[in-house]
Amino acid sequence: MIKILELFGGIGAPRKALINLGVEHKAIDYVEIDAKAVRSYNAMYDRLHKPQSVVGWNLRPDILVHGSPCQDYSRSGKRLGGKDEDKTRSSLMWETLRIIEAMGEWRPKVVVWENVKGVLDSDIIHSFNKYQRDMERLGYTNSFDVINAMDFGIPQNRNRVFTISTLGGPAFDFGRLRRRPMRHINEFLEPDVTGEQYQINIPSMLNRIEEFNPAVRGKYRPLDVIEDSCWTISTRQDRCPNAGIIRQEGGQYRYLTERECWRLMGFTDEDFDAAAAEFPSMPGKRNAALYKLAGNSIVVQVLEAIFEAVLAPTEQHDWFTAARDGQLQLVI
Repeated sequence: MIKILELFGGIGAPRKALINLGVEHKAIDYVEIDAKAVRSYNAMYDRLHKPQSVVGWNLRPDILVHGSPCQDYSRSGKRLGGKDEDKTRSSLMWETLRIIEAMGEWRPKVVVWENVKGVLDSDIIHSFNKYQRDMERLGYTNSFDVINAMDFGIPQNRNRVFTISTLGGPAFDFGRLRRRPMRHINEFLEPDVTGEQYQINIPSMLNRIEEFNPAVRGKYRPLDVIEDSCWTISTRQDRCPNAGIIRQEGGQYRYLTERECWRLMGFTDEDFDAAAAEFPSMPGKRNAALYKLAGNSIVVQVLEAIFEAVLAPTEQHDWFTAARDGQLQLVI
């Protein structure tokens, strides 16, 4: 049985990926300070958790997954950089290092860190490099790559940096990830969305649609009309740029719905309904909480591919082996 720890756990994409793969696992803990994310996670999985910070945490998982808040690395954010000594949200990544170091000789065999592409930009990469150096100091071998969800079946142009660190072993080979053909966006869209709250009728937004206002491209970033895939699902759709908009009959356009955003992050309608029961939508209003929970998550299918490759043996090393009862066990 694989023991997993989710730091900055959001709505539990790592756990969902292991469930989808059918991997016997134990979520030894889930650490998330956002109360709404915790309520959604509890509704989807087990109702065992409460909001808590990662600061000072000390647990012993086989696999540790963390995706520290990205706002201060994001190209659309304030670019504060996540320095070890600062108080930005992104600096919480250093708490993960302190947690691992506090484990002493017993440390996770695999650590997965996900963040935005902005961590590789020239004014931010010093923090990214420091993270890798500190992981090496703790005995890990690092490997990283920019992964697009479109390569794993999801029609969302979402690029994220994944760093996979293995304890005392060879570097993880991202070439082992099993890619999948991208599905068409139509498989993820709800039919006949007519709610007024999803219709784009604000002049400032309509003027960002190139089909509506051909002059926009020379002045601003336009609102892109979705054809076969969307752009990155973010925490809000009612702004420009966003993930894209849907063309409707009669020259109308609409936003993606909350359910569609959850589907495009790899979650099922059952997952969405569980979270929506915790945060019911106001009649005629978009649900900001559900949009935010989706935008802050990790695409489940990308994590499926990573876990699938991590758990598979290679000629160089086996991190996990099958015990007599057929369950996966960590190779110590």
